[in-house]
Parts: sequence; C-alpha cells; structure tokens
Amino acid sequence: MQIPEWNEQYHSKHGAVAEALHVFIKEGFQYYTTYHNLDEISILEIGFGTGLNCFLTFLKNKNNPVQIKYTGVEAFPLDLKEVQPLNFPSLLKASDEPFFKMHNIPWEEQISIDTHFQLTKLERKFSEINNENEFDLIYFDAFGIRVQPELWTEEIFKLMYLALRPEGVLVTYAANGSARRAMIAVGFEVERIPGPPGKREMMRAYKR
Repeated sequence: MQIPEWNEQYHSKHGAVAEALHVFIKEGFQYYTTYHNLDEISILEIGFGTGLNCFLTFLKNKNNPVQIKYTGVEAFPLDLKEVQPLNFPSLLKASDEPFFKMHNIPWEEQISIDTHFQLTKLERKFSEINNENEFDLIYFDAFGIRVQPELWTEEIFKLMYLALRPEGVLVTYAANGSARRAMIAVGFEVERIPGPPGKREMMRAYKR
C-alpha cells in the first residue's frame, strides 16, 4: 500500500508478510517467548497500520497459546475498506473473521479477539505514550526515518524504554546508525541481527 505524499510503502516491496514474519514474529514474539517462560505477555505495537503484525501474532499464538495483551498505537487509523484489498487472511490461509474483528472493534477499549488474545487499539501520536513498566515486547513499526525522522529520536526511544518492563525487548526492521545511537543514548543495549528478505540487518534492543 503506497502513501503518495511520502512516496512510502506501508510494507516492504520484498513482501509484507515475509518481512513481518521475520522481524516481529521470529525475532520478536518467538524470540521472547522462547527465552522467557511466561503464561502472559504484554505487547505494544508502534504503528498498528494494516493490522498485519497483530494478526500474525494472533495466528502464531495458536500453536502454543499464552495470554496476550496486545496494544496497537496508530495516529492515522486505516478503514477496513482500505485494508481488505491486501487480502492477508487469504495469503495466510487463515479465517478472515479475527482479522476483520481486529479492525472493527472500537478504539480505546480492550476487546477479546479470542480466549487468549486481548486487543486494545489507541488512536494517538507516539509522543503521547506515557506507559511505564507495562510491556514485555515492543514492535517498533513506524514509518522509515527518511519520511518521519521525528519518530526515530531519543525522545521517542526514551518513551519506549520507560514503557518496557525490565528485561523487555524492542524489535524493528531498521538498522541505521542514528536510530541505534538514539536507542543506546536512552539506555538500551542494541544488537544488529540478520534482516528479512531484501535487508541485510535489523535491530533488537534490550532493557537490561
């Protein structure tokens, strides 16, 4: 999906599903649940967008369910009619019912998608996030630094650091030096790891 005024894609041209599966599911959700024996995990997504990362997390959790509290923050929500043509449920050979429910539920309320998945969608700017020690894992899926450099600053990453619990993890598709330096400046321990198809590297950051 193209954003004409920014000449930016909602997802990588190399494949929205492949990128999301690698960055947020494999190196985020799967990584975190493998190394932390939890009955419940609290996830914050920065940039709810099309709902793909949320839907993939929901599907992945079906294999070995834990209780998920998922919070998606989005400053400019998309209508379901804008998302439907992407046809993610069909691509993933999954029921479209939970995907449509994720988009149709009201904002600012915690709603059960199923018995193991609670979703809260918040319509606000990322700079307005004021949670502290609340999340185990952050999916940082903001638009790229080229078009929205203000989202990749020490100010924003300080809010992310505060929002995470100790031993919390943040994953992002980005690997640029300025974002890495901003993360380190606010206290994160950052590593570059192999990226998704078409990207050599991505970053995973830790609140030690």
